[in-house]
Amino acid sequence: MNKNQILSLIGKELLSEWRQRFALNGMVLYLASTIFVCYMSFGLKAGVIDPITWNALFWIIILFTAVNSVAKSFIQESRGRALYYYSIASPIEIIISKIIYNALLLLGLALTGFVIYSFVMARGDNDGAQFDLLYFLISIVLGAIGLAASLTMISGIAAKAENSTSLMAVLSFPVILPIMLMVIKLSKNAMDGLDRSSSTDEILVLLAINAIVIAVSYLLFPYLWRS
Repeated sequence: MNKNQILSLIGKELLSEWRQRFALNGMVLYLASTIFVCYMSFGLKAGVIDPITWNALFWIIILFTAVNSVAKSFIQESRGRALYYYSIASPIEIIISKIIYNALLLLGLALTGFVIYSFVMARGDNDGAQFDLLYFLISIVLGAIGLAASLTMISGIAAKAENSTSLMAVLSFPVILPIMLMVIKLSKNAMDGLDRSSSTDEILVLLAINAIVIAVSYLLFPYLWRS
């Protein structure tokens, strides 16, 4: 595995995204408009919403943002471009570069969404509990890496099928579900101001899931890429 080649592929992804800024602008617009719809639905009447609803809405928004931004990794690639990648880089370098780029992209979108969402959607007092910003940010980082890795690999599998969109939805559900359950629980602990030791299990599980998904991608993607 050539690190310089991976960095070159990541740079190519960044350059391609910059040339097609309308796609990135569309994702940011989708994120902002979804948050605004939630604000119109919940914020205007009550002024604040309870922490459980606040947390659930935030992760639903991030999930759909991830599906719209990351899931296109391999599906949008033409057959000619895939053949070109096949000739210049190994499949391991391709999948690792895709995962890193998508993780950075989703992390940036998630942090942007968190700032906008926190600004327009006021949380309830939650009985005076102290919001643990550090652990909430940890949940965002781990969630972004997990969603990016799993959706990137599933996108590579679905791209080989004719009905890729339907296959993407079917394959992603059992992989994304445990990640979402853990990040929601971890972020809820942070919102409740619980002792940080109570979130150790969730962090370890998320690290384990992320490691498993990345390891499976590393081992299986070369066979998929050659097919």
